[in-house]
Amino acid sequence: MSELSASDLTILRMLQDNAREKLENIACETGLSVATVQRRIRSLRDKEVIQRETTVIQPEAVGYTMTFLVLVEMERERIDQVDAFRRRAQANPQVQQCYYITGEADFALIILSKDIEDFERLTHRLFFEDANIKRFRTSVVMKRSKFSSEVPLAILAGAGDASC
Repeated sequence: MSELSASDLTILRMLQDNAREKLENIACETGLSVATVQRRIRSLRDKEVIQRETTVIQPEAVGYTMTFLVLVEMERERIDQVDAFRRRAQANPQVQQCYYITGEADFALIILSKDIEDFERLTHRLFFEDANIKRFRTSVVMKRSKFSSEVPLAILAGAGDASC
């Protein structure tokens, strides 16, 4: 994709903060017309700069009271086996994040669980039933101090003026 304009970064920052932001507010902030803002948003979606729009849910509110950080080490790093594990992790709805990493472990996963028994069942399905998993190390998250999927756009374009 070609370089993003300051207006594009402002649009992205505002939508990232609130995906339901009114087009009129974005137009006012960017100095663009509502029609131009609509076209820019459509273009950003078409180019997959905006991948999707979601709702952030508090896990505890729906029964997921535990979060785990799991480092997974594979026996062999053949591409087909790495891809197979990646697909299984992506398909599991309790795996919130999956990273293929360098260092001692091959993958880092963030996993939600209702309780320790629920997590134990997941470990059997995801790790123990895979002969290529050499070991996995689990840390229990005691408290979530920060959670964000936001890209720090304000750093790129400045926070903007709320003059509208």
